[in-house]
Amino acid sequence: MTHAIQQMRQTSLAFRHALLKSEKKRIVGVIIFVCCFALLAIVRIFVLGSAMSRWGLVVAALVIAFEVGLYRAVNGSLHSGTDISSFVWYLSSVLECLFPAVGVAFLTSTRLLPDYRPLATPWVLAFFPFILLSVLRLTPRLCWVCGIVSALGYLAAAYVAGWHFSPGVSGFTVTQTAVKYFAFMLLITGALAAGVAAEIRSHVEAALREAETQHQLKQVAHELQIARSIQQSLLPKVRPQVAGFQIAGWSRTADDTGGDFYDWKKLSDGRWVVVLADVTGHGIGPAILASVCRAYSRASFNVRDPLETMLKNINQAFAEDLTPERFATFVAAVCQEGSDQVELLSAGHGPIFVYSSDNQSFRLIDAQALPLGILPDLWDAVPVKLILKPGDIVLLITDGFLEWENSAGEQFGTERLAAAVRQFSHREPEVIIAELYDSVLNFALGTPQQDDLTAALIKRSL
Repeated sequence: MTHAIQQMRQTSLAFRHALLKSEKKRIVGVIIFVCCFALLAIVRIFVLGSAMSRWGLVVAALVIAFEVGLYRAVNGSLHSGTDISSFVWYLSSVLECLFPAVGVAFLTSTRLLPDYRPLATPWVLAFFPFILLSVLRLTPRLCWVCGIVSALGYLAAAYVAGWHFSPGVSGFTVTQTAVKYFAFMLLITGALAAGVAAEIRSHVEAALREAETQHQLKQVAHELQIARSIQQSLLPKVRPQVAGFQIAGWSRTADDTGGDFYDWKKLSDGRWVVVLADVTGHGIGPAILASVCRAYSRASFNVRDPLETMLKNINQAFAEDLTPERFATFVAAVCQEGSDQVELLSAGHGPIFVYSSDNQSFRLIDAQALPLGILPDLWDAVPVKLILKPGDIVLLITDGFLEWENSAGEQFGTERLAAAVRQFSHREPEVIIAELYDSVLNFALGTPQQDDLTAALIKRSL
């Protein structure tokens, strides 16, 4: 709710800014029109010898002075962020529309018959530019005000100039009806200007909302990139040096951030713990939980407790941070320098692939317990102990590899994974993982990655 209000305020400020900029352009348009009107009057009076009143030039100068003052007020409001009273908008609209009315009433040539004075004068044409320029205020009400004030002002000016709407013996004359016709056209022009202003306003507001949305998306993308860099920085950067073993890890998220991680830690007694976890889902939420799980994992592994006790401690701490629909699969492998034994314990993570170099066969080990976060206390699980011969491999991998589908909806599956590992089992652990990823890509044939991919590989040295 707070975010929505803040977004509305930002959009309102942006619209206010656009409104003031549009008003500046409108004022410039008014000044240009009045200057052109005055220039044509000067040509008529001093070049062509027309009998126009020179007081029109004085009125034009007053209007220009007023518009210059209004321009300065708008420009000041634009830079200071203060608002201009709505009274100023309505007052300026009324005064601008009365400018032609003054000309029709008092500055029309007296050589014309009274009924023709409000018709045969260029002042009547000046109403329309003021009404049309009111569209730039993007406020339909002000357009209506301009139309109504222009129509009523024209009728009043025509009356002052000598026009009267009273039928004679043969009815109304052409001039009598023409004045009302002109007034009605001014009113219609105001209505049309209001409709155009409303349409333009809706487009401007939509454009501002879209711009604000794009700005927010860029901010989110930037923040996700920061989160991604932080998450990537938490992954190990240097392969552990364990006598008798080669260990490597790799991860690629489906989104900017993901819920998988791998890690390793050396205990004070010389043993190494290699872990891999997969929090349900992918994105920023699982990424945060994965970081929390990693922190609990690093804090819980020590030389005092057996592997099953350490996982119980991780589960107890991690479960307190999870909502009911969240959980994480977790597997830990412990190996000792100079030993051929690997101890495994999996909380919901499986299968675990064990490759035998003697007969190039695979053994799949299922999880020994429920995933972390399902129950507040883990069961009495017994770790699996493996004796590895030179060339044997233990592969910890998330289901993103196995479940990646091709265009036909067929999953990569365990058999293709086993074949890829078997083919490159003689290579370095990093190469095996890289070739496995290439095999998945070649199988997918361009289908998008739907889940995070993470692998940790332990290989017994020759």
